[in-house]
Amino acid sequence: MELINLGTTRSIANHLLAEVRDKFRQTDRQRFRKNMERLGEMMAYEISRTLPYTTRQVETPLKSVFVPVLAQQPVLITVLRAGIPYFQGFQNFFDQADCGFIGAYRKEGTGEIKINFDYLATPSLHGQIVILIDPMLATGKSFIRSVQELERHGVPNHLHVASLIAAPEGIQYIRENLKLPATLWTFSVDEKLDERFYIVPGLGDSGDLSYGEKL
Repeated sequence: MELINLGTTRSIANHLLAEVRDKFRQTDRQRFRKNMERLGEMMAYEISRTLPYTTRQVETPLKSVFVPVLAQQPVLITVLRAGIPYFQGFQNFFDQADCGFIGAYRKEGTGEIKINFDYLATPSLHGQIVILIDPMLATGKSFIRSVQELERHGVPNHLHVASLIAAPEGIQYIRENLKLPATLWTFSVDEKLDERFYIVPGLGDSGDLSYGEKL
């Protein structure tokens, strides 16, 4: 699995990432969601540079011209509910893409990481380029469980993992357990997971920050 850390290059993405991490700015939910969306757009653009293209003839008012266009739209899949604002940025760019949705979350208070998986709606993934969009890659266990469930709907040609922030432990777990050809994209590889398996420094719970605390 190839790892691409976009945060190592100076860009406006680093500025936006600083804003979504800032606990004093996080009180503005609308701003938080919008920044997540904008970061999604930026990563969608970077991933688009690696996708297959073909040439199409286009008629302008003056003459015809040959231009590169996507050979196929990727399939966009996100994890509810935390991934929705980030996912929106990808959908703004890949606006004709088929989309899928996953309900997967960690079960708290068990002393170990257990993953509840209770919802999956996706098109056929056979032979597709899939972008799995989840802002926080912590342990990697929910990601691997999600991929296992997704494979019931077909095996992709390539999987792009679009993470806003990733923990080293999660990256290692995916490398050890993912069998598909894949590329992991992130804006930051953070320090570690704490004793509760939260990313440090991270940014908190992106779902709660976007939509309010859950019971």
